[in-house]
Amino acid sequence: MDKLSVMHAFRRIVERGSFARAAEDLGVSPALLSREIKLLEESLGSTLLTRTTRSMSLTDAGQIYYDEASGILDNVARVENRIRDGAGAVRGHLKVNASSSFGQTVIAPLLPGFLDAYPELRLTLSLDDRVVDMVEGGFDVSIRIRATMPDSALVARKVGTMRQRIFAAPAYLEKAGVPSKPEDIVHHRVVGFLLADHLTTWTLHGPSDTITLDLDPPVRVGNSLVLRDLLIAGQGLGTLPDFVSNEPVARGELVRVLPDYELPSPEIFAVTASRLGMDAKVTAFLDHLRAVLHG
Repeated sequence: MDKLSVMHAFRRIVERGSFARAAEDLGVSPALLSREIKLLEESLGSTLLTRTTRSMSLTDAGQIYYDEASGILDNVARVENRIRDGAGAVRGHLKVNASSSFGQTVIAPLLPGFLDAYPELRLTLSLDDRVVDMVEGGFDVSIRIRATMPDSALVARKVGTMRQRIFAAPAYLEKAGVPSKPEDIVHHRVVGFLLADHLTTWTLHGPSDTITLDLDPPVRVGNSLVLRDLLIAGQGLGTLPDFVSNEPVARGELVRVLPDYELPSPEIFAVTASRLGMDAKVTAFLDHLRAVLHG
């Protein structure tokens, strides 16, 4: 029995919560994993996992084995990563998660140059507008846009700042009128972003004041690219991040409303699982991302 391989398989089973999901990640059959864990338990003379048809849980001995095995595996990974980093090797399988809009408008354009620079790298890019479980999903890094990151077992590194402003199509403003002060917004048709903290409450910071507006958007969507397209089509006014608004503004499809006011600027975070830290492939990816964001 290869102890390191079995430790790795055991940790994957615990973190994925399932033999089947862990087996899929590791490219083996669930039956093989089950047999390996049974042999491990027999060699230790102790039950590590309590299994039923519907659930799985760690025993006290299993928790000790998981914690200690994770520390051993992390130390091995750190040694290997230091050697790879020293040799400048960026290889392996990089799994990245981001929101649909950020992934399509910011990450997708940088990928050709990134992949050309590291031809030995495999890449999986998953786009999801809701926050995913990084450990369960097996992601190396997740790009999240938040005002602040909540305390968790994850490590968040700031890679940029996003500007959030109000936009509308010229045709809509010609028909509905141009707001001259923040309070005018309540008389307009607002298209809201479902996943935003400011769906029904906008806090607008101006040159000398801050105005809070309570709104009830009649149209609400969960994707900022769909929101952008509705605004371009003249369906109302709404807020967009700069990485979504820049191009339609440059083409004249959208114009900024109340240009002296904007919403709080969220931060762009690169989030990694604390156990895994930053290896060479994650560092290389974030270097490319920062170059784009700070252009």
